[in-house]
Order: sequence, then structure tokens, then C-alpha cells
Amino acid sequence: MTTVRDASFELFRAHGMTTIFGNPGSTELPMLGPFPEDFRYILGLHEAVAVGMADGFAQASGRVTHVNLHTAPGVGNGVGAILGARANKAPLLVTAGQQVRSLITMQALLTNRDAVEVPKPYVKWSFEPPRPEDVPFALAQAIHHATLPPAGPTFVSIPMDDWLAPIEALDFKTQIARAVAGRTQPEAAQIASLAERLRGARRPVLVAGPDIDASGGWDAAVELAESQRMAVWASPPAGGGRIGFPEDHAAFQGMLPPAVGPLAQALAGHDLVLVAGSPVFPYYPNIPGDFLPEGAELVAITSDPDEAARAPMGDAIVADVALTLRALLAELGEPSEREPPPPRAELEPPPSGAQLSGGEVHETLAEVFPERGIVVLESPSSTAALRNRLRLSHPGSYYFSSSGGLGFGLAAAIGVQLAQPERQVVCVLGEGSAHAGQVSRAAKRRVLDPEVVCGARGRQRRAGPGATRPRRRGNRAELRGPLVYRRRGRRAASAAR
Repeated sequence: MTTVRDASFELFRAHGMTTIFGNPGSTELPMLGPFPEDFRYILGLHEAVAVGMADGFAQASGRVTHVNLHTAPGVGNGVGAILGARANKAPLLVTAGQQVRSLITMQALLTNRDAVEVPKPYVKWSFEPPRPEDVPFALAQAIHHATLPPAGPTFVSIPMDDWLAPIEALDFKTQIARAVAGRTQPEAAQIASLAERLRGARRPVLVAGPDIDASGGWDAAVELAESQRMAVWASPPAGGGRIGFPEDHAAFQGMLPPAVGPLAQALAGHDLVLVAGSPVFPYYPNIPGDFLPEGAELVAITSDPDEAARAPMGDAIVADVALTLRALLAELGEPSEREPPPPRAELEPPPSGAQLSGGEVHETLAEVFPERGIVVLESPSSTAALRNRLRLSHPGSYYFSSSGGLGFGLAAAIGVQLAQPERQVVCVLGEGSAHAGQVSRAAKRRVLDPEVVCGARGRQRRAGPGATRPRRRGNRAELRGPLVYRRRGRRAASAAR
């Protein structure tokens, strides 16, 4: 006899979803045992940690990832992290247990009232199947919704007695066999028009957003900037969960400021602004001004119809970012004869004082940063200092929460390290360091070794006499004490082992 549980794990297996994150309770136990040997379950001590780990894993692996929560309390605890996954466009399947069907109407203990409503504002699709036999079908729909552009989390509530219910092959085999793809090519006329505008521009600029990296458009963005001799800015860091262009490249100018007036001032002198893979724009704080410099036009390339619709200015092409950049390169053909953009000004050494500045901390980190290392950052106040000093230059090298909330950093670092075991993950914590304790046990249980740099804004102090600086061992950075970052005179955390 095939059960709903058997069919569901067959579905997960078909989609490569053999790593599950979660913090389960009694309503989830029927799903968990006996657990298949080809699956692994990564336990978090809090639902936000479980969702954060799944978020990092999904982004770094490029695959939809399953996270399993405990009925209403678990969903409530995880909502903030689910919002973060939505902002990060992380393809997650979020499931939560529900009371047995016969007890839901009387609202017995652990009944999730209006189960689909609580996460609905923060997910792409929310559903509770009307029959046990519909569970695999609902899970399949949720997986497809999560992966279709723009990617994001989906939610399915599953009554606990559904898992062991019998199911006929007719009710699930065709769903498991389906493949759904949503990468769209731009219209030829749109590409021809954009190419003509780019050829006629006197001083165009490329704004590189996180979806360049997520869509696999890194090399195309570099080739476009080089062939058309475009200056390149990164989208404002507050909404830049990933980087879309090598920040040590000669054309790279830095990060755009996130407020309206200063952003337009930074783009002064450019007559065509091409925004690839970013909303236009993630503004914060409110500093009014003109949206664009006088005489400038803007064209955005995004796979997100909502981003295209809500932009306050400019035109938009709604299509896959990488495919659009490649099509534009093919249409342009010959390289431009414009003068190349001026190089970015060299950074001055950070000033030395009684307290360590963000620049000093991250300059030290840059000296020992591992080759092809990955940064997971949760230190919003020193984001600019980190990126200015590290100049990250490889795809998939940077992850930051685009939601504006805290709690993402160390949890996501565990997920990223699980997805990319061959690359060293360095988690940099500042304002989010208070959330770190709930995650360390999960890392130890998986025998992971992400390096952690922990400091608090304005509180880093120099180590006293006898302090040693981090050293490099082979191709791997070894960050070691006693170069520690202190808060109120007490040790906050060693950089790492």
C-alpha cells in the first residue's frame, strides 16, 4: 500500500529536495518516521533559524528547499524569516502540521485556525488540501509556484493524519512526473529598441542588481559593461541581497546610495541608466529629490512583474535577466568606441582610533579572506565598509537579507555552507549578533566550520598587548584570537578558531 507520505517523499526526491530543515512538533511526527536514508533533516532550535538556514541553502544551491514547521505556533515564530525569504526571492516550500481532520472543527489543541491566512501576505501561494489524497498534488503546486519567477516561499498546511492515509497512483504519479519552467525571453523588438538606445547614449551606466547573480547572468553583465564601456554601480546595499558584478573590476564605481536625492546625484552625468536585476530602487531613508539626473532615461530588466509595475520612473522589460543580457549582447554586436569610464578612486587607509572602525575590521578580514570565499553578512551599519574593502569578485560570493530584518545571518550561513561545502563561508555579524546563540548547535551537529566574525556597531575595541593578527594557512584563512572584537570591555566573540 502506498501512503500519502510515501508519495510525498517520492515527489521531493524527484525534485532533488532531499535536505529538509525544520523545528518539528507532535503534529509533524507522522511525516518524519521512519525517515528515508537518502534524506537528511537539519534541526533548528527556533523556527526562524530553520527558515533562515533553508533560505541560505535555497539561494546558494539554486533549488527549491523544504522547511518544516510546527502548526500555528511554529508558523508564527517563523513569519519574520519567511518575509525575509520572500524579499530574498528564495524558493522555499514551507509546510506545517495541522490537527487531525476530525478534531479541527472543534478546535482541539494544536488546531491551526485559518491556517492559510497567517503566512499569506509573505508567501506566493498558501493552501490546505481538502482531502488527504490531495496532499502530494498540493505540494507539487507549491514547488512549482516557489520556483516560477520571481522565486519565493510557498506554504502548505497538512493535517497530521493525512500522511499515513492510503493513496492511489492516479492521485500522484502524474504530478511527480511534471516539469515546469518559467524563464522567459524578451521580445525581439524590445531588445532591438534597447540596443538602439544604448548605441545612441553618450554616457550609459549599468546598475547591477542581485538577480544578475541569481539568474546566472554574471558573465553577460561583465561582457556588456566591457563591450559598451559602461560604468557600473551596484544597486543600493539595503536591498541588495546578492552582488551582480565583480567589485574589483575596473568599471565598477561602488554602491548607489539608497535615498532618492543622493542616488540621483550619484548618477549625474549619465544619460541612460540600465538597471538589471534590481527593483527601481530600494529607497531608505527618505531624502527627497529628483528620481534621476536631468536628461537621463532609465530602462529596467526584471523577471518580477511587480517590480516593473511599481517603479516610479523609466521603462521596463519583464523577462529573465540573464537571457535578456545575452540577447542584448547579441543584438549589439560590435563593441562601442566610447571612452572607458574613469577608474574608481583608491580607498584611503581607515583611520586609527581608540575603537576599531568598520573599515579597520574589514580591512583585516580582506587580508585573510579565503580564495573564492563566501560572505554572509548581517551587519547593516558596516555593509559599505565590508564591500569596499573585500571587493568580492566571484558569483555566489555574497548573501544579505533584503527584508530589513535581523536574524538571517548565521542561520543563512549554515544553509549556504551546506549547499556549498567546497567553499569557505565567512559570516560577519554586527547588529544581528544577538541571534547567534540559537544557531551554533545546528552548525556543530552538522560538523560545519563557517568562520564567524562578530562585532557590535561602535563597540569594537582593540585587543591589548600581545594580540596577534589573523593568519593564512594554505588557501584557507584562519581567523584566530586574541584579535577579538569587544563590547563594553567584555569579550563578544572570537573571530573564529
